[in-house]
Amino acid sequence: MGAYAVKECYFTLQGEGAQTGRAAVFLRFAGCNLWSGLERDRIAAVCQFCDTDFVGVDGPGGGKFESAEKLAGHVAEFWPGGGRPLVVCTGGEPLLQLDAALIEALHARGLDVAIETNGTIAAPSGVDWICVSPKAAAPLAQTAGDELKLIFPQKEAPPEKFETLAFDHFFLQPMDGPDRAQNLKAAIDYCLMRPKWRLSLQTHKLIGIP
Repeated sequence: MGAYAVKECYFTLQGEGAQTGRAAVFLRFAGCNLWSGLERDRIAAVCQFCDTDFVGVDGPGGGKFESAEKLAGHVAEFWPGGGRPLVVCTGGEPLLQLDAALIEALHARGLDVAIETNGTIAAPSGVDWICVSPKAAAPLAQTAGDELKLIFPQKEAPPEKFETLAFDHFFLQPMDGPDRAQNLKAAIDYCLMRPKWRLSLQTHKLIGIP
């Protein structure tokens, strides 16, 4: 690709899904294909509930990186040593930028590569963990992976639409916001009714880490 725009990069614990509690470097790319990230555009966006700032390159550890080697080196600096190094590529939409060259460069530094994607772009080969989080009626290009994590409820994305896809884990994650308590109850009730689905909570918010 030649250049990468990164909103932020930091070391924390994975807060959601099947790898909750695992130490990871979070690499948040700038940009998304379902919303500009600007409030004035939210009402017309495909995804209207995003609570993440992915605009620009001004976050902690963010910046523009002219090559895969330089970005991979930057990411590796956040790992303190030991364990099994993991980088979670997120956004925005990471697959607008994550490419084979960067995956190879991250692997060369001993990092497992995970992605959290809206699934509208097929993942390149070499990704070690694929988490797809469908958004509204946006069509999926990535229909297989390790986990499908559905923000719930979404009127245009009912869980039954996805449960026959080729994922190892299926999670419902209550939508944050003013209806959080109601959404949590609805997700719990759905998981009890259809136990193929498991409940995912945003534990990083509950314990106060990034």
